Amino acid sequence: MTTTTLDLNAPGYFARRSWFDWLFAALVIAGTGFAFSRYSGAMNEYEQWILAGSAPSLIWLGWFWGRLKPLMLGVAAASLLAIALYGRTPDAFGADLAQADNVFLLKYFLSSQSAILWMSMLVFMSTAFYWIGFFGRGTEGTAQTIGSRLAWAAVFMALVGTLVRWYESHQIGPDIGHIPVSNLYEVFVMFVWMTALFYLYYEHHYRTRALGAFVMLVVSAATGFLLWYTVEREAHAIQPLVPALQSWWMKLHVPANFIGYGTFAIAAMVAFAYLVRQHASETRWWKLAPLWLLGVILCFEPLVFRKSPGAEGGLSTYWALYFGISALIVGGILAARRRIAERLPAPEVLDDVMYKAIAVGFAFFTIATILGALWAAEAWGGYWSWDPKETWALIVWLNYAAWLHMRLMKGLRGTVAAWWALVGLVVTTFAFLGVNMFLSGLHSYGEL
Repeated sequence: MTTTTLDLNAPGYFARRSWFDWLFAALVIAGTGFAFSRYSGAMNEYEQWILAGSAPSLIWLGWFWGRLKPLMLGVAAASLLAIALYGRTPDAFGADLAQADNVFLLKYFLSSQSAILWMSMLVFMSTAFYWIGFFGRGTEGTAQTIGSRLAWAAVFMALVGTLVRWYESHQIGPDIGHIPVSNLYEVFVMFVWMTALFYLYYEHHYRTRALGAFVMLVVSAATGFLLWYTVEREAHAIQPLVPALQSWWMKLHVPANFIGYGTFAIAAMVAFAYLVRQHASETRWWKLAPLWLLGVILCFEPLVFRKSPGAEGGLSTYWALYFGISALIVGGILAARRRIAERLPAPEVLDDVMYKAIAVGFAFFTIATILGALWAAEAWGGYWSWDPKETWALIVWLNYAAWLHMRLMKGLRGTVAAWWALVGLVVTTFAFLGVNMFLSGLHSYGEL
């Protein structure tokens, strides 16, 4: 029996803060004050309250996980540098956005589109190094460390691109500026950095980098879609908000939703790793269903988005290449499943990561659903209308509510829990993308 002793002489929460913690807090407060002084005229009362609330939230996050402090300070410095470079040559309305093609740092690094392209390349490189760690001999630690650092760099560039894009939108014209979470291009960028950042927290907390190879696969798949969507549909162009999205609710509802989507994706990929470990010694092909399922998921995008606009038939070159790479990944995992399983954490660790990711995602998805209902009441006069997006959001919520109920009440563990989490990704993906593709309704803002 373990006895816990309360140490009354232990320093309190604030007494444990280092000088860097307090410096970080001072810089966040100063930055919030600067934002108020410069941009409050473009905000309504609710947005000002959101900005005020973001300061203690950011401070708490930085104190909770120390690695966020240099990330946030670096992102702020890079974004302010981009704003300063834009602001050197104003046009009739604001900063001259043509400088993105003329100033070296903007053209190649700090404009929103350049930063997001860097994010994409770094995501692919990170995924490759995480996998090299499984297959390399004697270099797995080094390769996965590089993969982890590249993932941090990808998050950095994604956040810089997001903040600079927010600034750029305000320089185009009156009533154009908005937080970049309003269409599929912008939310895919958010999905990439949120999912990667949550994974990096679990990587730090559980002291294992072995799961990066699996989680970064789904991040790379999202990045692959993002690049196609950028090239084929020119989705990176900043567009005015449709009337229904011109609301401060969007700043709360959409990010909360995508914390849910991102953590559900992490849980699914950890579940896949769990199933790979469980089937490492299996030789009968029909018993390797989890591995084949990954192939179906990875190859889903080429089958759905196979034709470019105006194409007469068949796969476009982009999706043919994507299909080939996906097939190679699945084949490699099948061939090396025993070696991969040897390097994965214990089943108990995988099960715990899966549970905590779903718990966090469910909490934020619940908040997002409530916020969405309040937003709907303001925009359309009713809290719930059984719109296809709302219906599928409810299905997602019920799916994970049932998973958590079975976990907490019935002790759900192991293979069944992993399969359920993996299938949950299919349900969530349809709610996220499938509704936009195959159904129409009040939420059809991201056309495919």
